[in-house]
Amino acid sequence: MIGWIILAALLLFLAVLLIRALRFRPLPEGGRETAPVVFDEEAPVEALRELVRCKTVSRSDPSQEDDAEFDRLIGLLPKLYPHVWESCPLLRFDGRGLLFRWRGSDGSGEPAVLMAHYDVVPAEEECWDRPPFDAVLEDGAIWGRGTLDTKNTFNGILSAAEHLIRTGFTPKNDVYFAFSGGEEVSGPGAVNIVRYFAEHDITPSFVLDEGGAVVEGIFPGVTVPFGLIGIAEKGKMSIRLRFTGEGGHASSPAPHTPVGRLSAACARIENTPFPRHFTRPVLAFFDALGRHAPFAYRLLFANLWCFGGILDLVCKKTGGALNALVRTTVAFTEMEGSRAVNVIPSDAWMAASVRLNPEDTTASALERIRRVVNDPEIEISSWEEDEPSPISRTDCEGWRIVSEAVSETWHCPSAPYLMVQCSDSRHYAPISDRVYRFSAADMTEEERESIHGNNEWIRVETVRHAVAFFIRVMRRC
Repeated sequence: MIGWIILAALLLFLAVLLIRALRFRPLPEGGRETAPVVFDEEAPVEALRELVRCKTVSRSDPSQEDDAEFDRLIGLLPKLYPHVWESCPLLRFDGRGLLFRWRGSDGSGEPAVLMAHYDVVPAEEECWDRPPFDAVLEDGAIWGRGTLDTKNTFNGILSAAEHLIRTGFTPKNDVYFAFSGGEEVSGPGAVNIVRYFAEHDITPSFVLDEGGAVVEGIFPGVTVPFGLIGIAEKGKMSIRLRFTGEGGHASSPAPHTPVGRLSAACARIENTPFPRHFTRPVLAFFDALGRHAPFAYRLLFANLWCFGGILDLVCKKTGGALNALVRTTVAFTEMEGSRAVNVIPSDAWMAASVRLNPEDTTASALERIRRVVNDPEIEISSWEEDEPSPISRTDCEGWRIVSEAVSETWHCPSAPYLMVQCSDSRHYAPISDRVYRFSAADMTEEERESIHGNNEWIRVETVRHAVAFFIRVMRRC
Protein backbone atom coordinates (compact mmCIF):
# COMPACT_ATOMS: atom_id res chain seq x y z
CA MET A 1 0.00 0.00 0.00
CA ILE A 2 2.78 2.43 0.92
CA GLY A 3 4.46 1.66 -2.40
CA TRP A 4 1.29 2.54 -4.33
CA ILE A 5 0.95 5.78 -2.39
CA ILE A 6 4.56 6.72 -3.19
CA LEU A 7 4.02 5.84 -6.86
CA ALA A 8 0.84 7.91 -7.02
CA ALA A 9 2.58 10.85 -5.38
CA LEU A 10 5.48 10.57 -7.83
CA LEU A 11 3.13 10.44 -10.81
CA LEU A 12 1.23 13.46 -9.48
CA PHE A 13 4.52 15.31 -8.99
CA LEU A 14 5.62 14.54 -12.55
CA ALA A 15 2.21 15.56 -13.87
CA VAL A 16 2.45 18.93 -12.13
CA LEU A 17 5.91 19.52 -13.66
CA LEU A 18 4.75 18.59 -17.16
CA ILE A 19 1.50 20.55 -17.02
CA ARG A 20 3.32 23.66 -15.83
CA ALA A 21 5.85 23.27 -18.65
CA LEU A 22 3.15 22.72 -21.27
CA ARG A 23 1.31 25.84 -20.11
CA PHE A 24 4.57 27.83 -20.05
CA ARG A 25 4.10 29.23 -23.56
CA PRO A 26 4.74 32.67 -25.08
CA LEU A 27 2.19 35.22 -23.92
CA PRO A 28 0.05 37.00 -26.52
CA GLU A 29 1.64 40.27 -27.55
CA GLY A 30 -0.25 43.54 -27.52
CA GLY A 31 -1.14 45.44 -30.66
CA ARG A 32 1.68 47.18 -32.46
CA GLU A 33 1.89 50.20 -34.66
CA THR A 34 2.29 48.98 -38.24
CA ALA A 35 3.01 52.26 -40.03
CA PRO A 36 6.73 53.01 -40.36
CA VAL A 37 8.19 56.17 -38.88
CA VAL A 38 9.22 58.45 -41.73
CA PHE A 39 12.06 60.95 -41.24
CA ASP A 40 15.23 62.16 -42.91
CA GLU A 41 17.39 59.06 -42.53
CA GLU A 42 20.67 60.62 -43.65
CA ALA A 43 20.81 63.58 -41.22
CA PRO A 44 21.14 61.45 -38.04
CA VAL A 45 23.91 59.39 -39.62
CA GLU A 46 25.97 62.46 -40.48
CA ALA A 47 25.19 64.03 -37.10
CA LEU A 48 26.51 60.96 -35.27
CA ARG A 49 29.70 61.05 -37.33
CA GLU A 50 30.29 64.65 -36.33
CA LEU A 51 29.75 63.80 -32.66
CA VAL A 52 32.19 60.89 -32.83
CA ARG A 53 34.89 63.16 -34.27
CA CYS A 54 34.86 65.11 -31.00
CA LYS A 55 37.41 63.45 -28.68
CA THR A 56 35.29 63.73 -25.55
CA VAL A 57 37.45 61.32 -23.57
CA SER A 58 36.83 61.43 -19.83
CA ARG A 59 39.56 60.38 -17.41
CA SER A 60 39.78 59.91 -13.68
CA ASP A 61 42.40 62.68 -13.67
CA PRO A 62 40.56 65.77 -15.02
CA SER A 63 43.85 67.45 -15.89
CA GLN A 64 44.29 64.87 -18.65
CA GLU A 65 40.97 65.74 -20.30
CA ASP A 66 40.69 68.03 -23.29
CA ASP A 67 38.04 70.61 -22.38
CA ALA A 68 38.14 72.04 -25.90
CA GLU A 69 36.80 68.78 -27.35
CA PHE A 70 33.81 68.79 -24.99
CA ASP A 71 33.15 72.44 -25.85
CA ARG A 72 33.43 71.59 -29.54
CA LEU A 73 30.72 68.96 -29.25
CA ILE A 74 28.38 71.33 -27.41
CA GLY A 75 29.15 73.99 -30.00
CA LEU A 76 27.95 71.63 -32.75
CA LEU A 77 24.49 71.21 -31.27
CA PRO A 78 22.93 74.37 -32.77
CA LYS A 79 24.06 73.24 -36.22
CA LEU A 80 23.12 69.59 -35.91
CA TYR A 81 19.79 70.06 -34.08
CA PRO A 82 18.72 73.69 -34.76
CA HIS A 83 15.03 73.26 -33.88
CA VAL A 84 15.89 71.63 -30.55
CA TRP A 85 18.39 74.38 -29.80
CA GLU A 86 15.82 77.10 -30.53
CA SER A 87 12.81 75.47 -28.84
CA CYS A 88 14.27 73.71 -25.80
CA PRO A 89 16.01 75.92 -23.21
CA LEU A 90 19.34 74.52 -22.01
CA LEU A 91 20.62 74.47 -18.45
CA ARG A 92 24.26 73.56 -17.80
CA PHE A 93 25.54 71.98 -14.60
CA ASP A 94 28.90 71.27 -13.05
CA GLY A 95 30.21 67.94 -14.25
CA ARG A 96 29.36 68.77 -17.87
CA GLY A 97 25.67 68.17 -17.25
CA LEU A 98 23.29 69.37 -19.99
CA LEU A 99 19.53 69.58 -19.45
CA PHE A 100 17.15 70.54 -22.26
CA ARG A 101 13.48 71.13 -21.50
CA TRP A 102 10.88 70.55 -24.22
CA ARG A 103 7.68 72.10 -22.94
CA GLY A 104 4.49 70.10 -23.41
CA SER A 105 1.09 71.42 -24.40
CA ASP A 106 -0.35 70.46 -21.00
CA GLY A 107 1.89 71.29 -18.05
CA SER A 108 -0.16 69.35 -15.51
CA GLY A 109 1.34 65.92 -16.10
CA GLU A 110 4.66 64.46 -15.02
CA PRO A 111 7.57 64.90 -17.44
CA ALA A 112 9.62 62.17 -19.08
CA VAL A 113 13.42 62.17 -18.78
CA LEU A 114 15.53 60.75 -21.60
CA MET A 115 19.20 60.28 -20.76
CA ALA A 116 22.56 59.63 -22.42
CA HIS A 117 26.21 60.52 -21.89
CA TYR A 118 28.50 62.09 -24.44
CA ASP A 119 31.85 61.29 -22.88
CA VAL A 120 33.75 58.19 -23.97
CA VAL A 121 36.49 55.94 -22.64
CA PRO A 122 40.03 56.26 -24.03
CA ALA A 123 41.01 54.44 -27.20
CA GLU A 124 44.34 52.75 -27.90
CA GLU A 125 44.56 54.23 -31.36
CA GLU A 126 47.42 52.00 -32.48
CA CYS A 127 45.22 48.94 -31.90
CA TRP A 128 42.35 50.12 -34.10
CA ASP A 129 41.94 49.12 -37.75
CA ARG A 130 40.44 52.54 -38.45
CA PRO A 131 41.15 55.79 -36.57
CA PRO A 132 38.80 55.82 -33.54
CA PHE A 133 37.83 59.48 -33.94
CA ASP A 134 37.52 59.74 -37.73
CA ALA A 135 34.00 58.24 -37.83
CA VAL A 136 34.80 56.24 -40.95
CA LEU A 137 31.66 55.21 -42.85
CA GLU A 138 32.34 51.92 -44.57
CA ASP A 139 30.26 48.91 -45.61
CA GLY A 140 27.12 50.25 -43.96
CA ALA A 141 28.77 50.91 -40.59
CA ILE A 142 30.32 53.81 -38.68
CA TRP A 143 33.57 53.04 -36.89
CA GLY A 144 34.57 55.08 -33.89
CA ARG A 145 34.81 55.40 -30.13
CA GLY A 146 31.43 56.15 -28.61
CA THR A 147 29.31 55.02 -31.55
CA LEU A 148 27.52 52.57 -29.26
CA ASP A 149 28.44 53.94 -25.83
CA THR A 150 26.49 56.23 -25.98
CA LYS A 151 26.67 58.89 -28.67
CA ASN A 152 24.17 56.89 -30.69
CA THR A 153 21.62 57.31 -27.88
CA PHE A 154 22.52 60.99 -27.49
CA ASN A 155 22.07 61.49 -31.23
CA GLY A 156 18.91 59.38 -31.37
CA ILE A 157 17.18 61.50 -28.72
CA LEU A 158 18.09 64.83 -30.25
CA SER A 159 17.46 63.71 -33.85
CA ALA A 160 14.02 62.40 -32.90
CA ALA A 161 13.15 65.67 -31.15
CA GLU A 162 14.54 67.64 -34.10
CA HIS A 163 12.26 65.78 -36.50
CA LEU A 164 9.17 66.12 -34.31
CA ILE A 165 9.66 69.83 -33.59
CA ARG A 166 10.30 70.56 -37.27
CA THR A 167 7.08 68.79 -38.27
CA GLY A 168 5.03 70.70 -35.69
CA PHE A 169 4.58 68.04 -33.01
CA THR A 170 4.36 69.02 -29.34
CA PRO A 171 4.23 66.42 -26.57
CA LYS A 172 1.38 66.56 -24.10
CA ASN A 173 3.76 66.67 -21.14
CA ASP A 174 7.23 68.12 -20.73
CA VAL A 175 10.17 66.05 -21.93
CA TYR A 176 13.66 66.59 -20.50
CA PHE A 177 16.85 65.55 -22.28
CA ALA A 178 19.47 64.94 -19.57
CA PHE A 179 23.06 64.40 -20.69
CA SER A 180 26.29 63.89 -18.79
CA GLY A 181 29.83 64.47 -19.96
CA GLY A 182 31.43 62.37 -17.23
CA GLU A 183 29.49 59.14 -16.83
CA GLU A 184 32.48 56.95 -17.62
CA VAL A 185 34.32 58.29 -14.56
CA SER A 186 31.26 58.57 -12.28
CA GLY A 187 31.25 62.33 -12.70
CA PRO A 188 28.75 64.63 -10.93
CA GLY A 189 26.78 65.75 -13.99
CA ALA A 190 23.82 63.42 -13.49
CA VAL A 191 23.92 63.94 -9.72
CA ASN A 192 23.57 67.69 -10.17
CA ILE A 193 20.71 67.29 -12.64
CA VAL A 194 18.83 65.04 -10.20
CA ARG A 195 19.46 67.58 -7.44
CA TYR A 196 17.89 70.25 -9.66
CA PHE A 197 14.80 68.07 -10.19
CA ALA A 198 14.48 67.43 -6.47
CA GLU A 199 14.88 71.11 -5.56
CA HIS A 200 12.15 72.06 -8.05
CA ASP A 201 9.78 69.23 -7.03
CA ILE A 202 9.94 67.66 -10.48
CA THR A 203 8.91 64.00 -10.40
CA PRO A 204 9.49 62.15 -13.70
CA SER A 205 6.77 59.98 -15.19
CA PHE A 206 9.65 57.73 -16.21
CA VAL A 207 13.41 57.90 -16.79
CA LEU A 208 15.11 56.15 -19.71
CA ASP A 209 18.87 55.65 -19.85
CA GLU A 210 21.38 53.30 -21.51
CA GLY A 211 21.38 49.64 -20.57
CA GLY A 212 19.74 46.74 -22.35
CA ALA A 213 19.42 46.19 -26.07
CA VAL A 214 17.74 43.95 -28.61
CA VAL A 215 19.79 40.76 -28.51
CA GLU A 216 19.73 37.18 -29.73
CA GLY A 217 21.26 33.99 -28.42
CA ILE A 218 21.81 35.02 -24.81
CA PHE A 219 19.32 32.55 -23.28
CA PRO A 220 19.49 28.75 -23.57
CA GLY A 221 17.55 27.56 -26.59
CA VAL A 222 15.94 30.93 -27.41
CA THR A 223 16.53 31.96 -31.01
CA VAL A 224 14.08 34.86 -31.34
CA PRO A 225 15.38 38.39 -30.62
CA PHE A 226 14.31 40.05 -27.37
CA GLY A 227 14.38 43.67 -26.27
CA LEU A 228 15.85 43.64 -22.77
CA ILE A 229 14.88 46.63 -20.63
CA GLY A 230 16.72 46.96 -17.35
CA ILE A 231 14.48 47.63 -14.35
CA ALA A 232 17.34 47.51 -11.85
CA GLU A 233 21.12 47.43 -11.84
CA LYS A 234 23.63 45.68 -9.64
CA GLY A 235 25.70 47.63 -7.19
CA LYS A 236 29.47 47.64 -7.21
CA MET A 237 32.48 48.10 -5.01
CA SER A 238 36.20 47.53 -5.28
CA ILE A 239 38.00 45.57 -2.58
CA ARG A 240 41.64 45.13 -1.71
CA LEU A 241 43.20 42.25 0.22
CA ARG A 242 46.57 43.24 1.70
CA PHE A 243 49.13 41.21 3.64
CA THR A 244 52.10 42.84 5.30
CA GLY A 245 54.83 40.96 7.08
CA GLU A 246 58.45 39.94 6.98
CA GLY A 247 59.98 40.07 3.55
CA GLY A 248 63.31 38.60 2.68
CA HIS A 249 65.33 36.54 0.26
CA ALA A 250 63.48 33.88 -1.72
CA SER A 251 66.15 31.31 -0.83
CA SER A 252 64.74 30.79 2.67
CA PRO A 253 60.95 31.27 2.55
CA ALA A 254 58.46 30.71 5.34
CA PRO A 255 55.91 27.92 4.80
CA HIS A 256 53.46 30.48 3.39
CA THR A 257 54.63 33.68 1.70
CA PRO A 258 52.49 36.85 1.48
CA VAL A 259 51.64 36.02 -2.12
CA GLY A 260 50.73 32.48 -1.08
CA ARG A 261 48.48 33.71 1.73
CA LEU A 262 46.69 36.07 -0.64
CA SER A 263 46.36 33.36 -3.29
CA ALA A 264 44.74 31.07 -0.73
CA ALA A 265 42.31 33.84 0.22
CA CYS A 266 41.49 34.40 -3.47
CA ALA A 267 40.85 30.68 -3.94
CA ARG A 268 38.55 30.56 -0.90
CA ILE A 269 36.48 33.45 -2.25
CA GLU A 270 36.26 31.99 -5.76
CA ASN A 271 35.39 28.53 -4.44
CA THR A 272 32.67 29.89 -2.15
CA PRO A 273 30.29 31.81 -4.43
CA PHE A 274 27.70 34.13 -2.96
CA PRO A 275 24.27 32.50 -2.55
CA ARG A 276 21.81 32.84 -5.39
CA HIS A 277 18.94 35.31 -5.26
CA PHE A 278 16.18 35.04 -7.86
CA THR A 279 15.18 38.70 -7.69
CA ARG A 280 12.10 40.14 -9.38
CA PRO A 281 13.97 41.38 -12.49
CA VAL A 282 15.61 37.98 -12.95
CA LEU A 283 12.37 36.04 -12.43
CA ALA A 284 10.65 38.30 -14.96
CA PHE A 285 13.53 37.74 -17.38
CA PHE A 286 13.33 33.95 -16.96
CA ASP A 287 9.55 34.03 -17.31
CA ALA A 288 9.59 36.05 -20.56
CA LEU A 289 12.47 34.34 -22.36
CA GLY A 290 11.93 30.86 -20.93
CA ARG A 291 8.52 30.68 -22.60
CA HIS A 292 10.24 30.83 -26.01
CA ALA A 293 12.73 28.04 -25.23
CA PRO A 294 12.55 24.36 -26.26
CA PHE A 295 10.51 22.08 -24.04
CA ALA A 296 13.40 20.82 -21.90
CA TYR A 297 14.29 24.39 -20.91
CA ARG A 298 10.64 25.29 -20.40
CA LEU A 299 10.40 22.37 -18.01
CA LEU A 300 13.29 23.87 -16.05
CA PHE A 301 12.23 27.53 -16.01
CA ALA A 302 8.53 26.81 -15.45
CA ASN A 303 9.49 24.90 -12.31
CA LEU A 304 12.25 26.89 -10.66
CA TRP A 305 10.62 26.08 -7.33
CA CYS A 306 11.85 22.54 -7.98
CA PHE A 307 14.86 22.95 -10.25
CA GLY A 308 16.30 26.18 -8.87
CA GLY A 309 19.13 24.23 -7.25
CA ILE A 310 20.09 22.62 -10.56
CA LEU A 311 20.14 25.99 -12.31
CA ASP A 312 22.21 27.39 -9.45
CA LEU A 313 24.74 24.59 -9.81
CA VAL A 314 25.05 25.19 -13.55
CA CYS A 315 25.54 28.92 -12.97
CA LYS A 316 28.26 28.29 -10.39
CA LYS A 317 30.16 25.94 -12.69
CA THR A 318 29.93 27.96 -15.89
CA GLY A 319 30.00 31.56 -14.63
CA GLY A 320 29.25 34.18 -17.27
CA ALA A 321 26.18 36.30 -17.83
CA LEU A 322 23.59 33.89 -16.42
CA ASN A 323 25.57 33.46 -13.22
CA ALA A 324 25.96 37.25 -12.89
CA LEU A 325 22.18 37.61 -12.96
CA VAL A 326 21.54 35.43 -9.94
CA ARG A 327 24.28 36.33 -7.43
CA THR A 328 26.88 38.80 -6.26
CA THR A 329 30.12 38.14 -8.15
CA VAL A 330 33.76 38.78 -7.27
CA ALA A 331 36.33 39.14 -10.06
CA PHE A 332 39.99 39.47 -9.07
CA THR A 333 41.69 41.82 -11.49
CA GLU A 334 44.94 43.13 -9.97
CA MET A 335 47.82 41.82 -7.87
CA GLU A 336 51.15 43.24 -6.74
CA GLY A 337 54.00 41.84 -4.72
CA SER A 338 57.74 41.97 -5.14
CA ARG A 339 59.34 43.53 -8.21
CA ALA A 340 62.10 40.92 -8.25
CA VAL A 341 61.65 37.19 -8.63
CA ASN A 342 64.13 36.40 -5.85
CA VAL A 343 62.64 38.78 -3.25
CA ILE A 344 59.75 37.91 -0.93
CA PRO A 345 57.63 41.06 -0.59
CA SER A 346 56.92 42.57 2.80
CA ASP A 347 53.75 44.10 1.36
CA ALA A 348 51.51 42.38 -1.20
CA TRP A 349 47.94 42.99 -2.28
CA MET A 350 45.17 41.80 -4.57
CA ALA A 351 42.17 43.79 -5.82
CA ALA A 352 38.79 42.66 -7.07
CA SER A 353 35.63 44.12 -8.56
CA VAL A 354 32.49 43.09 -6.66
CA ARG A 355 29.11 43.37 -8.41
CA LEU A 356 26.26 43.29 -5.93
CA ASN A 357 22.99 41.45 -6.33
CA PRO A 358 19.98 43.60 -5.30
CA GLU A 359 19.53 41.40 -2.23
CA ASP A 360 23.04 42.25 -0.98
CA THR A 361 24.64 45.48 0.22
CA THR A 362 28.20 46.73 0.26
CA ALA A 363 28.33 46.14 4.03
CA SER A 364 26.88 42.62 3.94
CA ALA A 365 29.08 41.60 1.01
CA LEU A 366 32.24 42.89 2.68
CA GLU A 367 31.38 41.08 5.90
CA ARG A 368 30.78 37.82 4.03
CA ILE A 369 34.10 38.12 2.19
CA ARG A 370 35.90 38.60 5.51
CA ARG A 371 34.22 35.50 6.92
CA VAL A 372 35.16 33.42 3.90
CA VAL A 373 38.79 34.59 3.92
CA ASN A 374 39.00 33.86 7.66
CA ASP A 375 42.53 35.19 8.00
CA PRO A 376 42.91 38.00 10.55
CA GLU A 377 46.32 38.92 9.17
CA ILE A 378 44.87 39.86 5.79
CA GLU A 379 43.49 43.39 5.77
CA ILE A 380 40.36 43.73 3.62
CA SER A 381 39.20 47.20 2.61
CA SER A 382 36.76 48.64 0.09
CA TRP A 383 36.26 51.77 -2.00
CA GLU A 384 34.13 53.02 -4.93
CA GLU A 385 31.00 51.75 -3.24
CA ASP A 386 27.61 51.96 -4.99
CA GLU A 387 24.60 50.13 -3.59
CA PRO A 388 22.31 48.16 -5.93
CA SER A 389 19.52 50.25 -7.37
CA PRO A 390 15.90 49.84 -6.30
CA ILE A 391 13.74 47.73 -8.63
CA SER A 392 11.50 49.81 -10.88
CA ARG A 393 7.82 49.24 -11.52
CA THR A 394 6.47 47.55 -14.64
CA ASP A 395 2.77 48.10 -13.85
CA CYS A 396 2.69 51.69 -15.07
CA GLU A 397 2.44 53.90 -18.13
CA GLY A 398 6.18 54.52 -18.31
CA TRP A 399 6.93 50.83 -18.74
CA ARG A 400 4.20 50.51 -21.36
CA ILE A 401 5.60 53.44 -23.36
CA VAL A 402 9.13 52.04 -23.44
CA SER A 403 8.22 48.39 -24.03
CA GLU A 404 5.75 49.17 -26.81
CA ALA A 405 8.25 51.43 -28.57
CA VAL A 406 10.82 48.63 -28.41
CA SER A 407 8.39 46.09 -29.86
CA GLU A 408 7.21 48.40 -32.63
CA THR A 409 10.70 49.41 -33.70
CA TRP A 410 12.38 45.99 -33.72
CA HIS A 411 9.27 43.78 -34.11
CA CYS A 412 10.18 41.62 -31.16
CA PRO A 413 8.92 40.98 -27.63
CA SER A 414 10.48 42.83 -24.73
CA ALA A 415 11.34 41.71 -21.22
CA PRO A 416 12.59 43.17 -17.93
CA TYR A 417 16.05 42.19 -16.79
CA LEU A 418 18.75 42.99 -14.24
CA MET A 419 21.55 45.15 -15.60
CA VAL A 420 24.90 43.89 -14.35
CA GLN A 421 26.76 47.13 -15.15
CA CYS A 422 26.25 50.55 -13.56
CA SER A 423 24.87 53.69 -15.17
CA ASP A 424 23.97 57.28 -14.29
CA SER A 425 20.32 56.23 -14.00
CA ARG A 426 20.94 54.93 -10.47
CA HIS A 427 21.06 58.55 -9.26
CA TYR A 428 17.35 58.95 -10.11
CA ALA A 429 16.17 56.41 -7.54
CA PRO A 430 15.35 59.07 -4.89
CA ILE A 431 12.90 60.82 -7.23
CA SER A 432 11.43 57.99 -9.34
CA ASP A 433 10.50 54.32 -9.09
CA ARG A 434 10.14 54.14 -12.89
CA VAL A 435 13.73 54.11 -14.12
CA TYR A 436 14.43 52.01 -17.23
CA ARG A 437 17.64 51.09 -19.01
CA PHE A 438 17.62 50.47 -22.76
CA SER A 439 20.27 51.58 -25.24
CA ALA A 440 17.99 51.92 -28.30
CA ALA A 441 19.98 49.45 -30.39
CA ASP A 442 19.98 45.89 -31.62
CA MET A 443 23.46 44.53 -31.07
CA THR A 444 25.25 41.46 -32.29
CA GLU A 445 27.70 39.77 -29.94
CA GLU A 446 30.54 41.26 -31.99
CA GLU A 447 29.14 44.77 -31.56
CA ARG A 448 28.64 44.29 -27.81
CA GLU A 449 32.24 43.14 -27.43
CA SER A 450 33.50 46.30 -29.16
CA ILE A 451 32.09 48.55 -26.42
CA HIS A 452 35.07 49.85 -24.41
CA GLY A 453 37.26 47.73 -26.69
CA ASN A 454 39.06 48.23 -29.97
CA ASN A 455 37.24 48.89 -33.24
CA GLU A 456 33.92 50.00 -31.74
CA TRP A 457 31.37 50.24 -34.52
CA ILE A 458 27.66 50.60 -35.24
CA ARG A 459 25.54 49.73 -38.25
CA VAL A 460 23.89 52.65 -40.03
CA GLU A 461 20.61 50.75 -39.74
CA THR A 462 21.01 50.81 -35.95
CA VAL A 463 21.47 54.60 -35.98
CA ARG A 464 18.18 54.98 -37.82
CA HIS A 465 16.37 52.54 -35.56
CA ALA A 466 17.40 54.61 -32.54
CA VAL A 467 15.78 57.70 -34.03
CA ALA A 468 12.59 55.80 -34.88
CA PHE A 469 12.47 54.37 -31.36
CA PHE A 470 12.74 57.76 -29.68
CA ILE A 471 10.17 59.27 -32.04
CA ARG A 472 7.74 56.58 -30.90
CA VAL A 473 8.58 57.22 -27.25
CA MET A 474 8.17 61.00 -27.55
CA ARG A 475 4.85 60.69 -29.38
CA ARG A 476 3.48 58.93 -26.29
CA CYS A 477 4.72 61.53 -23.79
